[in-house]
Amino acid sequence: MANIIIIGGGAAGLFAAGTALKSGHTVTVLEHGDAVGRKILITGKGRCNVTNNCDEETFLKNVRTNPRFLYSGIYAWPPEKTMQLFEQFGVPLKTERGRRVFPVSDRAQDIVAALQRYADGAAVLFAQAKGLLIEENQVRGVKLAGGRSIAADAVIVATGGVSYSVTGSTGDGYRFAKAAGHTIVTPTPSLVSLVERGNTAKRMMGLSLKNVKLTLLQNGKPKFSEQGEMLFTHFGISGPLVLSASAHIGDMNKYKYSVEIDLKPALDEQTLYKRIAADFDILSNKDAANCLVKLLPKKMEPVMLEMWGVEPTRKVNQITRLERQQLVKLMKAFPLEIKERGDLAHAVITSGGVSVKEINPKTMESKLVSGLYFAGEVLDVDAYTGGYNLQIAFATAYAAATHIDEE
Repeated sequence: MANIIIIGGGAAGLFAAGTALKSGHTVTVLEHGDAVGRKILITGKGRCNVTNNCDEETFLKNVRTNPRFLYSGIYAWPPEKTMQLFEQFGVPLKTERGRRVFPVSDRAQDIVAALQRYADGAAVLFAQAKGLLIEENQVRGVKLAGGRSIAADAVIVATGGVSYSVTGSTGDGYRFAKAAGHTIVTPTPSLVSLVERGNTAKRMMGLSLKNVKLTLLQNGKPKFSEQGEMLFTHFGISGPLVLSASAHIGDMNKYKYSVEIDLKPALDEQTLYKRIAADFDILSNKDAANCLVKLLPKKMEPVMLEMWGVEPTRKVNQITRLERQQLVKLMKAFPLEIKERGDLAHAVITSGGVSVKEINPKTMESKLVSGLYFAGEVLDVDAYTGGYNLQIAFATAYAAATHIDEE
């Protein structure tokens, strides 16, 4: 049995700890923050989208970066096993739209508590790892702040990326890997809010839209389209739909990006026109400023009216057929230009990290340093929103923790 140090007390770190303990190893978890599982608490708006209820093939289709690398890992620990484990540890789960899996309680804290129960028996040391002890291409332990060090037979680096740095993801794992000779694929923000060009969204700040369809356009051509929820913010747009769309954005110096929001996806243009005509008949003697009251949230009415170009003081019965058709077009494709991605500090996940070309895909062990393993977001593997990224953390952690016996 091995003496294992796990650097990082997040999803991958705790999962690796629990799995290693089951194999009879001695485990120490190093966490330089003041609490384990902090990033988990903010996932899924505090509800924690813990995995995606799909088969392995479907899962791999939703991995953006290096899906082939995950083949062995996801078949060894698929979403089904993740769900079974959390229910075994007292967290009933439910599946929502897009096969997203949440705790029935809608409390991310329940997921953290279950992971802590799974890892019960590991020593948790609140100290900052400063580097790896490596001799003759073999890991020997971890250097701590203050000059101390801890010996180990194996080390699992599960430090996360650099997204949401306030939760402890500060990029330390990249430094450790680079010092060990590994290549780091430049980290970029993924699953991130989008900054608009202009202030259209800012005027509707705080407005949340449900059951709308968002289409991302690259040089005017559809790149992504999905129905769900989104939010207008002081800088642009956010929410589940926007995070998903952001994963499809490429080089913003090379391509021009915009979004179109279908505010009434359940209605085709002809049906929506009839709906608008019926509303306008009822409101025929009102000013145009009041004609959208049955169609849109209040915060959106003045913005739509301005974009539509109809004078607010015109009577509804004076609005022409052509103008009604123009309103239909706007309702089905409300436009926003995208200036840039949100920053790394607020990205849900990081794309990039330790190059998987230098990692054994079955064991997550370094091909350069014996006894050195990597798990979770520190690796150059990421997926779309929907529980896939936490599942990647669990699957890679499982692979690392179960193969240390082979040393």
